[in-house]
Amino acid sequence: MDRKDIFSYVDHTLLKQESTWNDIKQICDDAIAYKTASVCIPPCYVKQAKEYVGDKMAVCTVIGFPNGYNTTAVKEFETKDAIANGADEIDMVINIGQLKAGNVDYVRDEIATLKKACGSKILKVIIETCLLTEAEKVSMCQLVTEAGADFIKTSTGFSTAGATFSDVELFAANVGKDVKIKAAGGISSFDDAEKFISLGASRLGTSRIVKLAKNEKASGY
Repeated sequence: MDRKDIFSYVDHTLLKQESTWNDIKQICDDAIAYKTASVCIPPCYVKQAKEYVGDKMAVCTVIGFPNGYNTTAVKEFETKDAIANGADEIDMVINIGQLKAGNVDYVRDEIATLKKACGSKILKVIIETCLLTEAEKVSMCQLVTEAGADFIKTSTGFSTAGATFSDVELFAANVGKDVKIKAAGGISSFDDAEKFISLGASRLGTSRIVKLAKNEKASGY
């Protein structure tokens, strides 16, 4: 696969706590230059970033990030605020504790609430695979499908591990036909990126791929 094709799958990401506007501006410039799918940035920079990139780049942000244990009402407000500020795509974190307690209706309803808040905007659901059992991952494939979200996403990049090939394969075997897959966290080479795509990922959450293209040290998300 050509590198230009791989870039088109990338949500070029910067979510570090210490990120400044100059840092965000740089990844916006890089995303436009390399024609990535979007930039994925903290909510506090969405308005400024969207004004900066205009129609040249989709702006994605994160909700309930990174732990997911905000109340549904807070996540709904965050989502509406982000969209009002110009966000094109929303990546939400599920309530992992509710899932592990078996409260699947809570998890499904929360996703559906945020999808309603998104309207026509894309909603991706981060399930943090490194903290889940295989059965819980399969359950989340079903819940994301039932709730009408657009994507299921592996990881925040802020927990114990990121995307794995086996998790993307599991997603591909269990999500509904209208649900796409985002692999995120720890994608450290073009070969890995191509492998994730071949297994069914439609998006790649990573900061490293563009860094590699720029011959910079490829560390982080």
